[in-house]
Amino acid sequence: MSIHAKTVKIALGILVIIAAFLVPQVVTDAYYLHLISMSLIWTIMTQGLNIIQGYTGYVSLAQASFFGIGAYASALLTLKTDLSSWAALPVAILVTTVIGALIGYPIFRTKGHYFAIVTMAFCVITWIVMVTWESLTGGDAGLPNVPAPKSVFGINFADKSNYYYILLIFVLLTLLFVHRLIHSKIGRSLISIRENEQLAQAIGVSLTRYKLLAFSISAGLAGLSGSLYAHYVRYVNPTPFSIDYSLNAILAVILGGSGTIAGPIIGSFLLVFLPEYLRIAEEFRLLIYSLMLILITIYFPKGIIHLLSVAWRSLRGRVLTRKQ
Repeated sequence: MSIHAKTVKIALGILVIIAAFLVPQVVTDAYYLHLISMSLIWTIMTQGLNIIQGYTGYVSLAQASFFGIGAYASALLTLKTDLSSWAALPVAILVTTVIGALIGYPIFRTKGHYFAIVTMAFCVITWIVMVTWESLTGGDAGLPNVPAPKSVFGINFADKSNYYYILLIFVLLTLLFVHRLIHSKIGRSLISIRENEQLAQAIGVSLTRYKLLAFSISAGLAGLSGSLYAHYVRYVNPTPFSIDYSLNAILAVILGGSGTIAGPIIGSFLLVFLPEYLRIAEEFRLLIYSLMLILITIYFPKGIIHLLSVAWRSLRGRVLTRKQ
């Protein structure tokens, strides 16, 4: 990448961040602000999934489970103990990371489709536990009255427009973390595993260690998003943690662009906003949604981010040609 292109990329990134901080002042409709906030929560979860799916090459159907475990852990800690949501959040991340490591070790004895099937089984089992363990989870009724984060500097985070900034800050921290991770030795090792496991092992990459690390980090980020979700909606029940939501997370990564940082962001916003806009054609909503997914996966297998990248390079090429 040339110095000029890198400068333009940085400038665009700064403009996007500034625009993101101005959203609550521009978007005054509570419904649309809610959709944007949910998209940010999904972005954190799909960034975690992208580490194991996009960069390591393993498709996990357990992401909704870790999302739910993080949500329930944070909700229960604040409802059953004296912990604040600020203290419960890192505990929720730790819990999901540890569970990810514990189940990841035996799961990685499998590969390919078998790995996906085992993670799907874990997702189903976790959801059943959430539904049936009523004394802990509240069953289908769930856990109401989950407290919002305590005020900081007089800022009331029970107000959704203020909570948006918590979500945005955690999204930015997540993106920074993922960027640093992928451009480190760990990231290069994960990508080598995705490209060729046998070759990666031959050059000294510990397959078990790095795959387990990727799975644990993926679970931890899902736990972070789950904790943020619980204190945002202030109510937790098993519905958003089923296998359907794991499939949606996978679709978000694929549609946006697997193995890229920007891809899951685009995919998350698409998966949150698209179903809402298709409600105007309720009878054909699932049909339209399915057709769009099929067309994108067939004609743009590298995701929407690749299409945007090609369009940007074409536009830049035309501008440079005119200058010459």
